[in-house]
Amino acid sequence: MQRLAACVLATLVFVLLGAPASSATNESLRYVALGDSYSAGSGVLPPDPEAQPQCLRSTSNYPHLVAAETGAELTDVTCGGADTSDYFTPQYDGVPAQLEALEADTELVTMTIGGNDSGVFINSIVQCGIAGAATLGQGSPCKDQYGSSFEDTIRTTTYPSLVNALEAVRAAAPDAKVAILSYPWILPTSGGCFDKMPVAEGDVPYLRSLQTTLNDAVRRAADATGATYVDMNAVSEGHDACQPIGVRWIEPVLQGTNPVVVHPNALGEQQMAAQTLAVLGLG
Repeated sequence: MQRLAACVLATLVFVLLGAPASSATNESLRYVALGDSYSAGSGVLPPDPEAQPQCLRSTSNYPHLVAAETGAELTDVTCGGADTSDYFTPQYDGVPAQLEALEADTELVTMTIGGNDSGVFINSIVQCGIAGAATLGQGSPCKDQYGSSFEDTIRTTTYPSLVNALEAVRAAAPDAKVAILSYPWILPTSGGCFDKMPVAEGDVPYLRSLQTTLNDAVRRAADATGATYVDMNAVSEGHDACQPIGVRWIEPVLQGTNPVVVHPNALGEQQMAAQTLAVLGLG
């Protein structure tokens, strides 16, 4: 997923969308939320009035829900389009490097990150969507063209970048509990829903495998750095973008309800919060 990238067809536009924001008053837990648009809750209403517009941050994102449940003092610097490099350098004018939000007394840090690195994940969905539209949903044109290239980039480039980012978080907040979430499933294991997601049927398992590789890179980076891995794989099964309203946690390209497609809806952010609270033993 790359910064403010344009997606498939005229309607496929989605952005992985941090600027400082604070909420709650209880100082018993000093909580900093880092990460990309899955953490920012891009497309979920209401928008955060304290965030830079480019970040498309919501006050109903999972960090705000975690803070509300725990009474934590939240500093939310999540921002759509963020990749691991934005932990170290400003993402936009007025959007500082995310690591600047961390302090020695920070007690909790959460994030989703890595999906934007090298543009791999968004590029795969864009390219597979274009290819699927060209074949009217038949065959596996994306797999045939790109093979293992996307997954290779995740293993060789995204994974070490995740390790580097998590190590930097640990250095900036040495006493904090650091948690990194995997990405909830976007597509089912097979079949797909070509009317909603313009991906050829044969490319559905291809993209699912790609997301498996991304989530595994997140897990391995957490293990390598002593961070807590919040596994969304099992709990998000059956809640992909092909499911009906009220069941799906991710919005499809067409027939969806959120302006930012292929991103968590309000229910998805609620479930990401619930899983984070459960894994961390909070709330």
